[in-house]
Amino acid sequence: MTKHIPAKRIDKVILGGRITIEEFVAVARYGAVVEFSDSYIEGVKKSRSLVEKWIDEGRVMYGVTTGFGALCTQVISKEDTAKLQRNIILSHATSVGEPLSIEEVRGTMLMILQNVGQGYTGARIETVELYRQFLNRGITPFAPKEGSVGYLSPEAHMAMVLMGEGKAYLQGELLSGEEALKRGGVEPTVLSAKEGLTLVSGTTSVTAIGALALHDMLKASKAADIIGAMTLEVLKGTIRAFDERLMGVRPHEDQSNTAENVRKILGDSKIAKHFQDYRLQDALSLRCIPQLHGAAKKTLKDALKTIEIEMNACCDNPIIWHQEEDGEAISGCNADSSYIGIEMDSACIAGTMIAKMSERRNNRLVDGNYSEYPSFLVKNPGLNSGLMVPQYTQAGLINDMKILSHPATVDGIPTCGNQEDYVAMGYNASKKARQIVEKLEYVLAIELLSVWQAHQFMEEGLLPSSASNAVLDEIACTVPKMEEDHYLYPHINTLRDLIHSGKIIELVEEKIGKLV
Repeated sequence: MTKHIPAKRIDKVILGGRITIEEFVAVARYGAVVEFSDSYIEGVKKSRSLVEKWIDEGRVMYGVTTGFGALCTQVISKEDTAKLQRNIILSHATSVGEPLSIEEVRGTMLMILQNVGQGYTGARIETVELYRQFLNRGITPFAPKEGSVGYLSPEAHMAMVLMGEGKAYLQGELLSGEEALKRGGVEPTVLSAKEGLTLVSGTTSVTAIGALALHDMLKASKAADIIGAMTLEVLKGTIRAFDERLMGVRPHEDQSNTAENVRKILGDSKIAKHFQDYRLQDALSLRCIPQLHGAAKKTLKDALKTIEIEMNACCDNPIIWHQEEDGEAISGCNADSSYIGIEMDSACIAGTMIAKMSERRNNRLVDGNYSEYPSFLVKNPGLNSGLMVPQYTQAGLINDMKILSHPATVDGIPTCGNQEDYVAMGYNASKKARQIVEKLEYVLAIELLSVWQAHQFMEEGLLPSSASNAVLDEIACTVPKMEEDHYLYPHINTLRDLIHSGKIIELVEEKIGKLV
């Protein structure tokens, strides 16, 4: 299978109003062009004019004419304001380890543009224009991802490139910041008052990383409905557990929607119809799909609401309030990452819940005592291990997921000489959510592999639903039926890509309409 591009591709995103998570992903992952609206430019310039006015007046403002954090009582002269901004970038670029991915850095730069574009930060339009050019020309700063409590360090590495320093990727090649700008046709800048602080402060990386994770989790949760329904079908489960009347007496919306998805997916299944009375009651991993998937999806949808608010908010400190004639610099802490952090911690738990049920369904598929198929779904078990060990892989992945489901946000290690005596740790919550969803996709892919193999043993003449068949036909293009043991790793990756790209959802929705 080649890399799948979404059917409804967004090619351009204009900043200056509200953006959605789909538009965010279009820029971060798929390279959509970014433009500024007139209102965006006007708002940025309005707050900037106040900053310049106040500097001329000698007004004392946190992070503009004072030091940062615990050094906020140190007044900085007008002549040193530019050096102060450069110093904050140099001193804060201390995150370590492996770099953030290209899409995570692109997403963070987009969130910085959104933060400034609300019109309350005081950064210059010329500075954010550079980040816009980075996005449109494929210049991606190198930013180590380990060691952030919610802001500052990864963003500082990114801002180094604005000054022609640090390192950046261009067309897949890691270059010095200076060389990347030169080849990309972009001139570096000298940061002005307030800009160093604005570029590193806020929830920009937390929101970007969290948004990518959540976007993929929402897709994976729909894919889980599809794969769960296909498992129910091939295990001769009863569709009666998904009855509208049963859902109606416990009216959780996402539970009802999940049951509706399963009913639609299996609506024309000859297998499901034939076996609807085969058992009085199935195991929980089959009959409880609406309840568990529904609860997980509610958690993810709650997180989506929060993330889209944060994507369209100003998370700087201080903010430049320009609604009155003389304006005011208001210092607080909109840079706190609790909103995103708590939601991402919850999303990690939701993703792990979906995965643990998937593994239990898969276990029923590969255990001949439950599936009524040959053990490990291979014709000659013993000589062949069949699909025995992919379930081990699921077990190992889920063990990792359980560890990653411990909340990051309940921790707090004071920083900044106790000026920041409480720290939200939202960055780590978003970072582990990215790990969780990747593992979830692999867990679901292994269940789907077992579904594919189990159909080899289905009674002749009993046909799956048209939705199931669309998925099975797609798999048949690249994944062979297992007659005897063969190399499974590439097939697991193929099926994971089918889930990650959203192609599995498109295939099903083409047959039965929109899943809810």
